[in-house]
Amino acid sequence: MQGSGLMPQPQAYDTREAGASRFQRWQVMGAVVLVAFLTILARVGISGAKVEMAHDLGIGDLAFGMVFGAFALGYAAFMIPAGAMADRWGPRKSLTLSVFLWSLFTLCTGLVVGVTVLIVVRLLFGLAEAGVFPQATRALHNWTLPGERGVALGLLNMGSRLGAALGLTLTPLCVAWVGWRASFAGLGVVGVLWSGIWFVWFRDLPGPKPAAVPTGTTRAEGEVEQSKRNSPIPWRAFLHSRNFYLILYQYFACNFTFFLCFSWLLPFLRAHYAISAGQAGLYASVPLYCGVVATWSGGWAVDRIYKTGRWRLSRALPAFLGFGLAIATLLAAPFMPSAGYFVACFALTTVGVDFTLGSSWTVCCDVGGTCSGMLSAAMNTLGAMGSLASSLLFPLLVGRSGLVGTYFCLAALLNIIAVVCWKYIEPERGLGPEETPGASDVVNQREDAAASG
Repeated sequence: MQGSGLMPQPQAYDTREAGASRFQRWQVMGAVVLVAFLTILARVGISGAKVEMAHDLGIGDLAFGMVFGAFALGYAAFMIPAGAMADRWGPRKSLTLSVFLWSLFTLCTGLVVGVTVLIVVRLLFGLAEAGVFPQATRALHNWTLPGERGVALGLLNMGSRLGAALGLTLTPLCVAWVGWRASFAGLGVVGVLWSGIWFVWFRDLPGPKPAAVPTGTTRAEGEVEQSKRNSPIPWRAFLHSRNFYLILYQYFACNFTFFLCFSWLLPFLRAHYAISAGQAGLYASVPLYCGVVATWSGGWAVDRIYKTGRWRLSRALPAFLGFGLAIATLLAAPFMPSAGYFVACFALTTVGVDFTLGSSWTVCCDVGGTCSGMLSAAMNTLGAMGSLASSLLFPLLVGRSGLVGTYFCLAALLNIIAVVCWKYIEPERGLGPEETPGASDVVNQREDAAASG
C-alpha cells in the first residue's frame, strides 16, 4: 500500500467465505446489544429499589454504601481475568457463563434477608458482570467486518445507556407493582434465558467449520490464526505498548466525566438549584437519553470515515470532536443560571464523551487483535477507576472549595489530555511486531464496503 495514500487495513475474517451474511452479522449485533441492555438494567435496578430494600432489611445509608461498593470492587477486580477468558475460551462459553452467573446472583438478591448476605451477593454479582462487555467486544471482533465495527460497538454501548435510562425509570414502577424481590427474580430469569439461547445458537467464528479463514490467507494460515487462542497471554507486549497506556488513559477521562450521571448529578441538581426530587429525576435522565444517540452516531462516524480509506483518522477524528465538545461544555456548565440550562449544557458534555466510545472500543479490536478481549477489559478497568475517582472527588472538591467549577475544570483538563492521547494512538500498530498488519493482511476496501453494504 506504499504510495497509495491509504494505511494498511486491519485483518478481518472473511465472513462471506465462512458463510455469514449481513443479516447473520446483524443478528449477532442485536444479541449483544440486548445483553448490554439487560446487564445495565440489572446493575441499576438496586438503585431503583433502594428505599424499599433498606426499609425491609433495616439497612442504613452507610451500610447501603457498602453494598454499592461491593459491586464496584468485584467488577473492577475481575475485569481483566474475564477479558482473558474471552480470548482463551471464546465469547460463546465465556459470555454464557458471565450472563448466567450475574442472572443467578440477581435472583439471589431477591432472596437475601440481611445486609451481610446482600454485600456478599453484590460482590459476586460484580465479579460476574465484569466480563460481559469485554466478551461481547470479542464476539463483535470475530463476527463483524472492519467497516461496520464502529457501528456495532456503538450499538453495544447504546444498549447499556438505554438500560441505565430505562432502568432508573422502570425499576421503581416494577417494585411498586410486584415488590423488589419479585422484580429481581424476574430479571434473573430473563438473563438465564438469554444465556441459554446464546450458548445454543452462537458460534465463536462464522461458518460451519471451526476456523474461519482471514481475508487474503490460505486455509493453513487461517488455522494458525485460530491456534493463537491457545497461546500464552502476551503480558510483555501489553506493558511495552505505547498504545496500551494511551488507550487506557483516555477511557479513564471519559468515564470520569460521564459517571456524574450515575452518581452526584441528581442530588447536585436538587441542592444547587433547589428543585424537587421529581424534577431532579427527570432532568438527570436527559443526559442518558442523549448518550443513547451519541454512542450510535459516534460508531457510525467511525465506520463512515474508515470506508474512505482513512483508518487512523476514522478512530481519531470522532474522539477529537467528542472530547472537544466535552471540554467546551464542561467549562461553561458551572455558570448556567438554572437547572434546565445546566442539564442542557451537561447533556452536550455527555454527548461529547459518549461520541468517543465508538473510537475507544473499535481501537481495542484494531490494536488487540486476538487479545481484544484482554485489551478492552483493561480499558474498562481504568474506566471503572475513573468512575470511582469521579464519585469521590466531586463532593470533596465542591465541598472544600465551595465552587462548583473546581470539579468541572478538573474534568476539562483530563479531557484535554485525552485529546493529546488520541493524537498519538496508532490503530495500525498492534501489541507487538507479530500483530502489526503487513502486506499479506491488507483488506481490500471495496470488497469490505460491498460486503457490509
